[in-house]
Amino acid sequence: MVTFDEFRAMALALPEAEQQPTWEIETLRVRTKIFAMGSPDGGTISLKASREDQTELLAAEPEVFSYPKYVGRHGWVGVRLDRVDPEELRDLLTEAWRLAAPKRMVREFDAGTAR
Repeated sequence: MVTFDEFRAMALALPEAEQQPTWEIETLRVRTKIFAMGSPDGGTISLKASREDQTELLAAEPEVFSYPKYVGRHGWVGVRLDRVDPEELRDLLTEAWRLAAPKRMVREFDAGTAR
């Protein structure tokens, strides 16, 4: 189980990640691009993902992962915080950040030189 505060802290630990309230939810962004979002009052958050990862996650653990409204058609994945493994969530957040971050920033992150 992961709380919303733990989820937010994981996301904000990534390079240049910022939190911004939007549409009555909290969005987590790198520069201006959203890579994760959710509401402190809800039990589910959404993460940017590839369509392939989305398909695999939904098939493997439908009790944890779901197809979120509005953004699911773009490959995003809904994640139940009360059922997700914390390390798996950290990995998924990092991958979501990688999909949204500028390529140079991702290269620096991979090389261990990101700020």
